[in-house]
Amino acid sequence: MHTRIPRRVLLLGAALQVANAVALPEPTAVPAKIEARAPRTTPAAIYFEGDRSFVYDKRNVLSDIVSGVDSVAKSWGSVLGTDLPSYFTEGIPNWFQDFPTGSDVMKSLGIGDDDLAAKPTEVLNIPPYANWTDQGWNVRFHGNVYKVPDISQEKIDDLANVFLIDVKLEDLPADQQANARNLTKSIFIVQQSDQNVSFHLEPAPMQGSSGEPGGGNAITPDGGDQNITFPYETTAQGDFDAFVPIKNVSGSGLLAGNETNNVQRLNVYTNGTLTGNATAFLVPPTGITFISDIDDILRVTKIYNPKEGLLNSFARNFTPWMNMPGIYANWSRTMPNNTHFHYLTTTPEQATRNYMDFIYKMYPGGSFDTRPLNFSDVPNTLSIRNYLLTKVFETFPQRKFVLVADTSNSDVMKDYPQLAHDHPDQVQCILLRNTSATDSEDWFPYNTKGFEGLNSNIYMFFHVPDDLTGLDIANGQCVNTTIPQNVTFGTQAELLGIHGAGGKLAASSTLGFGVALLAAIFLAL
Repeated sequence: MHTRIPRRVLLLGAALQVANAVALPEPTAVPAKIEARAPRTTPAAIYFEGDRSFVYDKRNVLSDIVSGVDSVAKSWGSVLGTDLPSYFTEGIPNWFQDFPTGSDVMKSLGIGDDDLAAKPTEVLNIPPYANWTDQGWNVRFHGNVYKVPDISQEKIDDLANVFLIDVKLEDLPADQQANARNLTKSIFIVQQSDQNVSFHLEPAPMQGSSGEPGGGNAITPDGGDQNITFPYETTAQGDFDAFVPIKNVSGSGLLAGNETNNVQRLNVYTNGTLTGNATAFLVPPTGITFISDIDDILRVTKIYNPKEGLLNSFARNFTPWMNMPGIYANWSRTMPNNTHFHYLTTTPEQATRNYMDFIYKMYPGGSFDTRPLNFSDVPNTLSIRNYLLTKVFETFPQRKFVLVADTSNSDVMKDYPQLAHDHPDQVQCILLRNTSATDSEDWFPYNTKGFEGLNSNIYMFFHVPDDLTGLDIANGQCVNTTIPQNVTFGTQAELLGIHGAGGKLAASSTLGFGVALLAAIFLAL
């Protein structure tokens, strides 16, 4: 028995194919025209099942979108809203979920406890931030303890191929093969529970021949050498995460948080391993903190294109998005000394060394957040960004925050405006790259409903990094008025001509015809 496809659905599919086929010119940067305001007081496209992955392509998604269109009452808001498949609306790619941990790794590799006994214990030490309290500095030490099992290259290659689409590891260039193997090894590690962790702290000098990329603002204190024992054993997943007070005795060289406007840097060395090194950032109570997403805003990921997203994440060298490093470098050089940079990614811990290495080579030094392993299931995964953001906001209640990300991340599109509603005196600016306005590969809609009721002067949807030049963020200038916003509060989709925050893809006669056809179809229904 065959299900008859309604004629209007076929017409919709044809019109979408016309619209998607249009070649669109590259965006051009325009000089910034600044709108000032008074300072404020303080999808997934791949699914894993066992050892196989299933790719959702545009035709399948189109089928999912239109399959329920059986009533003339259906509107664009419905078709491009609640009728979208859940793996898209939840907004987190499945290749960043469900990495194996602990016993699952051992079982999949066929190894036992005896095989790991002689292996050294290693530590992922995530660059922490510290806040100032009446008791002194408190450092949020967090990371993971693990061991690396012996895995044959043949097995590594088999495992790496699971993360690739339409290409095999052997077909990649040599450097990409090496990247994929190294990342696969970092995923198939065995986390160590009930472990005691201790650290040695000492002043951290500027990094690189000319200091940290972009400056980083933070200074090297005159002292601060000390040993710290983490007060708790690691969790069942090998995680550790807690604020721990450090010594701030007279003459130690550390400046008290209420006596300096400078962020201070301390190197953190994990005792007993060479892998657990990080830099801690001691952040004064007041100032501005940039909280930045990484994928598709600081680096080219194309999370909305499964094949490219996986290659860019697992095989290719990380590449900055256009001239974004220069924008951050300028912010670092020109912002006040109490400016702090914090980088947040919901990538699982096992895959974040590449992220941290990339950031410290290309962007100002700063603290880091990633998804701990106790947030490994889907419901918790969908709340991890909000959890980590709220932790930073509550740790620094007197600081102001600049939130930077892109529209292809649906949890950002909910969490960023919600923070502005919940903490109106703390959110200085929200700066969002509109990926669908400048990259025709991002054809998914996004939702701006959360921005309703916010002061439009605190958020901007932009196209290219140059749109951010000239913004006086320290004094509350967040909007470049040469970039049209056109923000309505609901579903946005540039390719389909639906409103379009921050401007639209450049129109052509073919695109115009496709959009007009779509409108005509639904007006006629």
